[in-house]
Amino acid sequence: MDWITEVFRENQVIPIFLTLGLGFWLGGLKVKSFSLGPVTATLIVGVVIGQLDIDIPETVKSLAFMLFLFAIGYSVGPQFFRSLKGDGLKQICFALVECVVVVLTTVGICKLFGYNKGVAAGLFAGSQTVSAVIGVGSDTIRSLGFSKEQTAELLGIIPACYAVCYVFGTVGSAWIIANLGPMLLGGLKKVKEETRRLEEEMDSGDFTPEPGQIIANRPVSFRAYRVEADFFDRPRSVREIERHLKSRELRHFVERLRINGEIVDPDPDTRVRKGDIVVLSGRRESIVQDASWIGPEVTDHELLTFSTENLPVVVSKSGAAGLTLGELRNQPFMHGVMIHKVLRNDMPLPLRKRLQLEKGDVITLVGLPQDVEVAVPEIGFSDRQTAETDMVFVGLGIALGCLLGAIVIKLGGVPISLTTSGGAIIAGLILGWLRGKRPSFGHIPRSVIWFMDNAGLNLFIAVVGLSAGPSFVSGLREVGPQLVLVGAACTTIPLIISIFIANKLFRFPAAVTLGCVAGSRNAVAALGAIQDSLDSTLPVMGYTVTYAVGSVSLILAGMVVVLMV
Repeated sequence: MDWITEVFRENQVIPIFLTLGLGFWLGGLKVKSFSLGPVTATLIVGVVIGQLDIDIPETVKSLAFMLFLFAIGYSVGPQFFRSLKGDGLKQICFALVECVVVVLTTVGICKLFGYNKGVAAGLFAGSQTVSAVIGVGSDTIRSLGFSKEQTAELLGIIPACYAVCYVFGTVGSAWIIANLGPMLLGGLKKVKEETRRLEEEMDSGDFTPEPGQIIANRPVSFRAYRVEADFFDRPRSVREIERHLKSRELRHFVERLRINGEIVDPDPDTRVRKGDIVVLSGRRESIVQDASWIGPEVTDHELLTFSTENLPVVVSKSGAAGLTLGELRNQPFMHGVMIHKVLRNDMPLPLRKRLQLEKGDVITLVGLPQDVEVAVPEIGFSDRQTAETDMVFVGLGIALGCLLGAIVIKLGGVPISLTTSGGAIIAGLILGWLRGKRPSFGHIPRSVIWFMDNAGLNLFIAVVGLSAGPSFVSGLREVGPQLVLVGAACTTIPLIISIFIANKLFRFPAAVTLGCVAGSRNAVAALGAIQDSLDSTLPVMGYTVTYAVGSVSLILAGMVVVLMV
């Protein structure tokens, strides 16, 4: 044991990566539907290994945290700024109101029980499941001019309070929003009926999508048919075939032909006769049910062996933003192109014909490369998979953000600053927005964003746990078991108040209300629980904008809580 301790102290990278690996493994274990999650599990593992009293340089922690904050800002930046106008403004206002309710509740309870700034930061981070507040709150405490001993005492108590409050913050918020929420809004039956009516207004229902739309988990299909229908008693042009398909309310396209044994790429005037073979593209369920009128389906491997494009496209053109899906599919440039799915802030949206597209949405287009190539510039820019990251953009962006955050202004003798944490997230927001406006620079692959987000945060948490290890147990004794109930109150009270505010004051429909409350609190687990409870994907319509706002406001609110207590 002495040898292990010596090795760990001399080679700090070993305990750091050991904590990271074990944390992700432990966080992925599930008991029924419950799991600790990687953040809490990493903290616990770090605390256990940290009992060996391993000194980790602060620079490691800061580096990981800056990567995480920049990634958060970059990923939500386009949606965040786009939402500052139009219909999203109402949801932004609600997200800010919920943030204020959360802050006032936490500050009020802390003052009632006489908690210090360290307890307040940990309580807020755990009860609202905003792990980044551990870093933001710590930076704020360091900037307030306490003595070295006072600062160490305040910082040491934060992880313990976070760990005590986090479990109910995660599980409790999901249960309150998904189960208690519908009861507060008139009962689950009433909320389900209202949700069904809203779905009918947006479209005819999930299982009868508008022609040209595709349920997100169903791919576009390409199938070959031998021409035998009476419609072809005389030769028909490709233009006539597609016009006839449209008259049957089928959005199918002729993609390839075998005429007199020869493979032909069609143009509108190409003639098709009985005995020829036609390749049609369309929704799988539509093709299977409705395309057999042409004739029997055939297997023609050579004819069906051709390249198709499955391309994510970011909506950035003003001509496409604001269109509904139904309007988009009827545009001339969408000929031969199908819509596979639509993501907003990486969340799949329900594919309804009245779903309005917004700048920053990612539409996956499917079709022949030449057809997709025509559609892309009319919609925005392609988000092709690539391994390259614009490191100039990342490096200078984080540096400038931290430089901005390092500026200190004294108000009434009190030093006030964004701190490097606030500067990094604001830099991410602005540069993410600029990337959406000017896609020629600043590309960061989604896989890299995931790594910066998850590895950055958990590496930071691992170092926090290792550093706090020696004082963690004493910190738990200091805060006492009552903090579990206090944390539950800080989780529950703002959620209940916010549900009523969203529904009664902002007049959101019940399903959207629950989505807005979950998004403003960044409660990802709650969104899944809501959708299961209502048997509908509509809550996501209230989740995406509020999630973007909550991702920023709740982190910055950690500073406010520390300053107010």
